Amino acid sequence: MSYIPFTDEQKHAANSVDLAEFLRCRGERLLRSGPELRMASDHSITIRGNKWYDHATQRGGGPVEFVRTYYGMNYPEAMQFLLDGCGISTPLSTVKLSAPEPERPFALPTANGDMRRVFAYLTKSRGIDPKVISAFAKKALIFEDALHHNAVFVGLDWDGTPRHAHSRSTQSVGKTFRINETGSKLQYSFHWLGQNDTLYAFEAPIDLLSYLSLHPEDWEDSSYVALCGLSEKPILWMLKQYPRLRTVKLGLDNDQAGRNAAQRITGVLAERGYGAVTTCFPDRKDWNEELKAVRELQRAADQALTMEMGGIC
Repeated sequence: MSYIPFTDEQKHAANSVDLAEFLRCRGERLLRSGPELRMASDHSITIRGNKWYDHATQRGGGPVEFVRTYYGMNYPEAMQFLLDGCGISTPLSTVKLSAPEPERPFALPTANGDMRRVFAYLTKSRGIDPKVISAFAKKALIFEDALHHNAVFVGLDWDGTPRHAHSRSTQSVGKTFRINETGSKLQYSFHWLGQNDTLYAFEAPIDLLSYLSLHPEDWEDSSYVALCGLSEKPILWMLKQYPRLRTVKLGLDNDQAGRNAAQRITGVLAERGYGAVTTCFPDRKDWNEELKAVRELQRAADQALTMEMGGIC
């Protein structure tokens, strides 16, 4: 495409396009994650108004840079693409501009009187060890919200004040969702603090709980954190706050995004002097898939034993 002398008005309009509406128009599916949206096709990318950020590559910016990066266009092509909207020429006066949203304070969802639904979901649907759930629940790190009966995974700051909450629906049918509650500070994500020098990191709270269910021996001695995505911020915060943590084990998903993130985070930690970093990928896609497969094998073995004992009787 030849050089196009875009006006200041056009440049402003292109970089003010609401990315969420633009991507939906392009057929992209977006998932709610607190005040932000995640691309279903790439969970590492979050969208907020006319801004985007890729947590895997640590890059971000406005709509023009997004189109150049993810649609492989040069600057004139990206400008024209945005100004034309979804392939139909759009007058500048109709381009949707995104106003900055004021930051809202963080507040935990109202807790239910009990957590029977959450406990049943985590143990029966997810196969997580009841003892592991109880250990976190006793510290008020897991509870059931009163309004929707979601599972809420709480992240505390250094003095024990809740600063982060990750909610996940417990429905076994229909549409499910997971979000970071409005106002959550990512660095305080759901975690457990032990006494030894080892920190394990996982993508999601259920992955963390699944790993502990698979490796229950003396698990309380180590520290664990769920990134609620692929950002290294929660890891860096814990390493800074608790200097005894020197060994990091990355238990991210066994997919391309997880492996890329593990490589990137390893590099980030090495630059900060943390060289004792290893990876421990599950054999299956994630640690809950691994756990459910183990539980299925256990059930099959129990059924076979029951049948054998019945034949003997």
